Amino acid sequence: MPSGDQGLELTIVTMVFDARAADDGAADHLMAVLSKYVVLSRNHQGCRNIDLCGSVTEPGRYLVIEKWETPAAQRAHFDSDDMVEMAHSCEGLLASRPDIELFEGISAHDLA
Repeated sequence: MPSGDQGLELTIVTMVFDARAADDGAADHLMAVLSKYVVLSRNHQGCRNIDLCGSVTEPGRYLVIEKWETPAAQRAHFDSDDMVEMAHSCEGLLASRPDIELFEGISAHDLA
């Protein structure tokens, strides 16, 4: 394992959001809410990266991919004001609850 990677933990969170009917403006409003969340959250302690992706096959579906240095940093972020604000701002915009998954990073070094 390269010396820079020793002891590195990586916690990955994915969140999939489906907007209400795409023709009522909910998808555009949801994208704005998630964009703000991503920009603000990138400055949180322990954040390695956060990306917002839009589905090309399902209009109004968005994927947020978050990478955190440690599980503790990820947990602290989920309790943050920015996370709570995003959740409240999504009220009335979603077709269903977001699908949230927690992953552990596996590198090629772990597979060797």
